[in-house]
Amino acid sequence: MTTDWDAGRLDSDLSGANMDTLAVRAGQRRSPEGEHGEALFFTSSYVFRSAADAASRFAGEVPGNVYSRYTNPTVRAFEERIAAMEGAEQAVATASGMSAILAMVMSLCSAGDHVLVSRSVFGATVSLFEKYLKRFGLQVDYVPLTDLAAWAPAFKSNTRLVFVESPSNPLAELVDIAELATLCHSKGAMLAVDNCFCTPVLQQPLALGADIVIHSATKYIDGQGRCLGGVVAGRAELMKEVVGFLRTAGPTLSPFNAWVFLKGLETLRLRMQAHCASAGLLAEWLEQQPGVDRVYYAGLPSHPQHELAKRQQKDFGAVLSFEVAGGKEGAWRFIDATRLISITANLGDSKTTITHPGSTTHGRLSAEDRAKAGIRDSLIRLAVGLEDVADLQADLARGLAAL
Repeated sequence: MTTDWDAGRLDSDLSGANMDTLAVRAGQRRSPEGEHGEALFFTSSYVFRSAADAASRFAGEVPGNVYSRYTNPTVRAFEERIAAMEGAEQAVATASGMSAILAMVMSLCSAGDHVLVSRSVFGATVSLFEKYLKRFGLQVDYVPLTDLAAWAPAFKSNTRLVFVESPSNPLAELVDIAELATLCHSKGAMLAVDNCFCTPVLQQPLALGADIVIHSATKYIDGQGRCLGGVVAGRAELMKEVVGFLRTAGPTLSPFNAWVFLKGLETLRLRMQAHCASAGLLAEWLEQQPGVDRVYYAGLPSHPQHELAKRQQKDFGAVLSFEVAGGKEGAWRFIDATRLISITANLGDSKTTITHPGSTTHGRLSAEDRAKAGIRDSLIRLAVGLEDVADLQADLARGLAAL
């Protein structure tokens, strides 16, 4: 260990740094060991110089680590890197994407508050609001994501929060984030945007006017299907409340998972470029195939929000959905006929995945709610990975041949 320690010299000066540089270097503070890579701090607790030092840290009077349930150097590095990439004052990491949503709502809403949620959100998100959060006095209503005219009349005097996915899972629907943010603020509500499908390299909701951005780091931030994690990011005054929830309730991100996510962020832009390029080619190909009734991908000119996607995103993402002939039976035959693509509900992986949303990710919704969200029995979701496009086409052709 060096005895001549000057953190200011060994840490990177990131003044004015661009996205790719932030993705590689933001958040890292080197220890006296002088390590080049990010250190992995496996510790549940921390020692203090004195009883007074311990008391000051527990009281929040001086900065420093207290307990790894809510402060850990590796997790902090990940939080600061995500905050830098999203243009947020602060980010808070959680144990999963769903726990990020839970932490946000429990921290910023109270019994009696009203929350508006876009109808086309992940099935588990609907279950969280319907089965659990409503029990504690939260009022929840759902609005069609793409219909801006439907949002204004849905507000109430006690509307505290609006939560949307844009793009949505699995239909790649979008909302004009800037317009919705303006509406929310005129009504005294906060706008939170799930940015999981785009990541900060394709879309920055805070720059478009949103107050909070949510991530399932399990997806593209990791990129290889290894770890679970989530992120809430936004203004420091809001994130202070989220930190307080983690400190008490403990849906904490592990240091190891944070370290894996740090490594994932280093290659995020390169991976997203490759994902998007392959997804675009496959969407165009699928749109021309007999047996495919419709393709949902914002990169296609046929998508009703193609122009909006071009305005507020840098690319169109890597998740597409399509409907096939034969309803649920046809969709299942298609999926079962594939031999290369992984049948799994996860996405954001280097390996392409395929799933039937109506019986998996959105299977806990009622048939009526699935219909309202546009989740038909014939729908298949494809999360495009990093394999050769020709090989993926050949595997999808096996599915088409089974219809």
